[in-house]
Amino acid sequence: MTEITTLAAFRAAADELAASGPARIAAAATADELAEARNALVGRASGRLGALMKALAALPKEDKKAAGEAANTVKATLEALLDARGAALAALAPRGPAIDRSMPARAQWTGTVHPVTQVIEEIEAIFREIGFTVATGPEAESPWYNFAALNFPADHPAMDLHDTLYLGDEAVLRTHTSPVQVRTLQAWQPPIRVLVPGTVYRRDFFDPSHAPAFAQVEGLCVDEGISFVDLKGTLSHFARRFFGATKTRFRPSFFPFTEPSAEMDVACRLCGGRGCAACKQTGWMEILGCGMVHPSVLEAAGVDSARYTGWAFGMGPGRIALQRFGVPDIRLLYDSDVRFLEQFA
Repeated sequence: MTEITTLAAFRAAADELAASGPARIAAAATADELAEARNALVGRASGRLGALMKALAALPKEDKKAAGEAANTVKATLEALLDARGAALAALAPRGPAIDRSMPARAQWTGTVHPVTQVIEEIEAIFREIGFTVATGPEAESPWYNFAALNFPADHPAMDLHDTLYLGDEAVLRTHTSPVQVRTLQAWQPPIRVLVPGTVYRRDFFDPSHAPAFAQVEGLCVDEGISFVDLKGTLSHFARRFFGATKTRFRPSFFPFTEPSAEMDVACRLCGGRGCAACKQTGWMEILGCGMVHPSVLEAAGVDSARYTGWAFGMGPGRIALQRFGVPDIRLLYDSDVRFLEQFA
């Protein structure tokens, strides 16, 4: 640029830039060309406007204000044209990468109900057929509902920290759904037939058949004249409806809240009764514990144990899901692996 020492020369250079700049901007056909035009016209380091602004220093003091106003007018005009051209080029640019229509489509994951939820819904449907309704209760329980009302002695090992998750002195994460038995007996008069699905928590380590947080389904029946025969008949009916033709067995057991107590097994469908890790090499898979409701539990809930009797059971739908779907390890149910879950879609 020729040396500028007068206001007239400065204005002539500004007018020439204002006249030639728009043509350079309009000629930019790509974003890169527009960037080059911006640097050439208004760039501070190498642009023509930057050179013009540097020439202000050589002008007389009384002319600098007028020269600065002229330069700012040209700058505003050119920058407005640059922005408009940038918007126009952006509107013409293709959106996203080019689509190759010959490529196969991406596989879409098909969602499904979790296998444990499927089992719970089927269990509920079977028991609804024979007159049961569904009840629920809180997962954070008082020790009284979780232990004392269920006839647990004060020194029972299940109340220790190595078995139970405490939420302070006045609350625990329930270790079973049995507290809902007591709440139901307090709220309603017999006859009672309820099914209680829910999540329970224990200090267990993951292994092929155990988890620290898992689903449980509780059943309770209380009425006049209820006996163990009714319990065995009901659970045998459930096993036939759920598993089809299968072998079952009842083994004597002990639970503080039932007397007498039993555990119910079904023949392991994973190994055909030969023994595997899931059934601990026994050929049988325990699916539930059960028994006649202890009179102390009835009395704690305000029910006359001389008039009414009842039975209860608690089953693990996770273990039942292992049997139903042929899953060898319960940990697969909790890994949230889409490759595993999509098999049930």
